[in-house]
Amino acid sequence: MLSVIIPTRNRADLLKSALQSLETQTLPSNFFEVLVIDNGSTDNTRQVVELARQRLGNVRYFYDPTPGLHVGRHLGMKMAESDILVYADDDIEAFPTWLEAIAESFQDPEVVLVGGKNLPKWESEPPEWILKMWEPDKNGDRVLGYLSILDLGNERKFINPFYVFGCNFSIRKKILLEAGGFHPDAFPQELIKYRGDGESHVSRYISDHNYKALYHPQASVYHIVPSSRLTEDYFCQRAHNQGISDSYTKIRLQHLGDNNKRLLLRYCRVLKKMAIGKWLKLLIRQIGSKILTENGDEISFIKKKIQKAYLEGWNYHQQLVKRDLSLLGYVIRENYYDEL
Repeated sequence: MLSVIIPTRNRADLLKSALQSLETQTLPSNFFEVLVIDNGSTDNTRQVVELARQRLGNVRYFYDPTPGLHVGRHLGMKMAESDILVYADDDIEAFPTWLEAIAESFQDPEVVLVGGKNLPKWESEPPEWILKMWEPDKNGDRVLGYLSILDLGNERKFINPFYVFGCNFSIRKKILLEAGGFHPDAFPQELIKYRGDGESHVSRYISDHNYKALYHPQASVYHIVPSSRLTEDYFCQRAHNQGISDSYTKIRLQHLGDNNKRLLLRYCRVLKKMAIGKWLKLLIRQIGSKILTENGDEISFIKKKIQKAYLEGWNYHQQLVKRDLSLLGYVIRENYYDEL
């Protein structure tokens, strides 16, 4: 039995496609349930879920208007009947083999986390600089973290848990509870000061405890990439928000005990390598020949623009926490099962 958990908010059309992709799963429907967590929608989300329930029969709907992706994720965890939690975003379309491959992967009792390909489904033709970022590296892998898309090939293998992205994130409930659940994530921009490090916290916990994360190429999804994300402005906004996330992690580091400090220092190094170092280096290297400033200093232009956005996010959060003790208390909470 699997519990598929899909948090959503005001994206009924995308949710409809995600739910429709569950109707064609090779895993029989009596082997999985679907929990849709409505995070305060004002559109026809509930009607979309009801139609899916009529077709699948194993769909349940829950409503919690409290902002934050982690709120829906935790409610799904609490209401799930299975010990295997399959987290998906509302903007995915699953391979027909998705759930069968996930169930197969967890037959190994040492596997605690499972992911697969997150292939882009472009809403419009992406600019060439983004396509270049999506080209394979020297190992044949394609990873574009800023768009949450990934392809590590066609072989099953154990991987770094940081390469299991949140849009396709399957985990044993026991391990999620051990980790203390998810950290805050995906707030509306007006509440962005509450942003944390989301599922990356859980991945760090799995890495630090030497648990096994498995990549299964059949446990894969298409991830919708809207036109609004195919711009420099989006990448800068993404970098700004990453600065907030890394500030959050650093503040937790400063306020926790020595053992946790050791673990979180390691986590900060991983974040720097993956979130800023790797993704930003790829951007600078691959975008450079496509976007020019007036003086032709294209690489410097893009590098400075994104680094500036990142530092603005970092400094914004650092300064705000210094002035707002209630925000500091929020950042260093033990867990976020019961929100705000």
